[in-house]
Amino acid sequence: MAKKDIKAIVKIQIPAGKATPAPPVGTALGPHGIQIMEFVKQYNAATESQSGTVVPVEITIFEDRSFTFILKTPPTPVLLRQKAGLEKASKNPGKEVCGSVTEKDVEEVAKIKMPDLNANDLEAAKQQVRGTARSMGLTVVG
Repeated sequence: MAKKDIKAIVKIQIPAGKATPAPPVGTALGPHGIQIMEFVKQYNAATESQSGTVVPVEITIFEDRSFTFILKTPPTPVLLRQKAGLEKASKNPGKEVCGSVTEKDVEEVAKIKMPDLNANDLEAAKQQVRGTARSMGLTVVG
């Protein structure tokens, strides 16, 4: 089989199991001429077990209007908000603290995010997660 030429790579963040042809999916994929409903069905089937989180997806669109997609891990702020039990992060990070996470929570988030981070080991990944927590107005306890 001949190698297909790539037309575009589109990255979007969609709530797991809740993709619809409406924006942001429709506006991101429409100009490329792929079947939006086909993508929506495949994405929702692949993410139904992760319901309640945001799952980024990287869609590779080929010249013949076919596509493949790769699911990424949920964004670090989403995971940290779930661990801290918060709806939103601080409006003034660095000045006001809106919650806290434990060192164990940081390690769990780092293990989840490890495939998508550019960290060499778990300790470097934990440092990145701590930095994200600090920029959200969370304190790391323990």
